[in-house]
Amino acid sequence: MYAVEVRDHIMIAHSLPRPVFGPAQGLHGATFEVDAAFFTDDLDADGLGVDIGLAATTLKAVLAPLNYQNLDALEVFRGRVTTTEVLARHVFDALATRIAEGAFGPGGTRIRRIRVTLHESHVARAWYEGAL
Repeated sequence: MYAVEVRDHIMIAHSLPRPVFGPAQGLHGATFEVDAAFFTDDLDADGLGVDIGLAATTLKAVLAPLNYQNLDALEVFRGRVTTTEVLARHVFDALATRIAEGAFGPGGTRIRRIRVTLHESHVARAWYEGAL
């Protein structure tokens, strides 16, 4: 299987209002490096799995509504605890929607899986991976 992976980042604020989160229960900021890997079984006639430029542009577009936002105030997360895992799934779903809408052009039909990894720090990360 082939993969093309691109990276961007977001800066957010949120709270994790459950006792299990200790001091993170209060409002705090976080910067996440976000990697999105797009997996294909084969390559096109030009030797590409997916267009890396379209992948980078699409990732930036799905992250834009989250960047510099207080996630606690966004309707899309109302009633949800915005853990790193929840955010990874949210980005995955947004990318899958964009692929289905044609954001990757004809090459998007080759994408079989996506993995979205959010790096909380140099020692911690979480991801969501799934088939399309």
